Amino acid sequence: MSKRFILMLLGVSLVFGGIFGFKWFIDGQISAFFDTMPLPTATITATEARTDRWAAEIRAVGTLEAVQGTILSTEVGGIVREILFEPGSEVMAGTALLRLDSETSEAELGSLRAAARLAEQELERARQLARERNISEAEVQRRQSEAEQARAAVQAQQARINQKTLRAPFDGVLGIRRVNLGQYLSPGDGVVALESLDPIYLNFTLPERRLGQVRRGQTVTLEVDADTERFQGTISTIEPRVRAASRSFEVQARVDNADKRLRPGQFARVELVIGEPEDVIVLPQTSIRFNTFGNSVFVIYEDGDTLRVRERFVQTGERRGDLIRVIDGLEPGERVASSGLLKLQNEAPVQITDEAQPSEDPDPRPGNA
Repeated sequence: MSKRFILMLLGVSLVFGGIFGFKWFIDGQISAFFDTMPLPTATITATEARTDRWAAEIRAVGTLEAVQGTILSTEVGGIVREILFEPGSEVMAGTALLRLDSETSEAELGSLRAAARLAEQELERARQLARERNISEAEVQRRQSEAEQARAAVQAQQARINQKTLRAPFDGVLGIRRVNLGQYLSPGDGVVALESLDPIYLNFTLPERRLGQVRRGQTVTLEVDADTERFQGTISTIEPRVRAASRSFEVQARVDNADKRLRPGQFARVELVIGEPEDVIVLPQTSIRFNTFGNSVFVIYEDGDTLRVRERFVQTGERRGDLIRVIDGLEPGERVASSGLLKLQNEAPVQITDEAQPSEDPDPRPGNA
């Protein structure tokens, strides 16, 4: 019984050994085939690392804000009797914009003026009687106090009437009217927006490491989506405190806006030059293979009659438009692959085409901009 069992085990071992041996042989042949199989030729575009002249700069995003801007409202309540402005018009400081009903206040002012005149007349008679020694000096002082109180009452009533006329507090452009004739306005109800547009402020934030590179008087350049022109301004204020939550500080620049093409609330892209121009090596961004362990390029070289690529790690810097700065790892004039990087590997043969050449514009703009 044991002899038969041993023979069975031996037979099973021979069968499975043959199967596993055959599988090992087939896998080895497949690996050898792929190891010796030539790499397919990849079609790529190529570019040369070139030298460009760049000035060190800081880029940020900001918001435009009016030097003076507010929603105008009345100090007192009342019925709207006159609207004296056109929405969207420019007004000067002191221009009357709206008047509330003031008939009752005017009538009360007339009464107070009459009382003030009577108090002045009584004061004058009292002074005459005092010179004739018919009344005491104390009586004259009492009449003088009454006259002063009457004049003050007139002035107070006149101030209340003046509050019923809304005037522009500064030069600016009016917005959309928010009231109608006959409407009752409560104190503080919005009437119309008034914005001073020339000049205009640009507010933006920078990280705290830039604190020593920014100073008052520096020129900033800004762009907005609504205009193709680049505008310039001058830094006027640097916030003295760094925000603890974000470790950033706020900067304010003053921008001339005589043609009023810039408006408060617009988003702006800001550039601030902080150094002299210097020569740098640049490539199209499509030439860089970005990886978490390091960025690399595929350098093209000749292997007899065949063009091949060799991967090389590089250190990259700032970006401008389609271009990126190469700080280390590449020399001017070296040819690198500029597209088709996903199908490349080290020592792969390539052929170069001029079709679909990637853009190398440092300041690209859409055709409908």
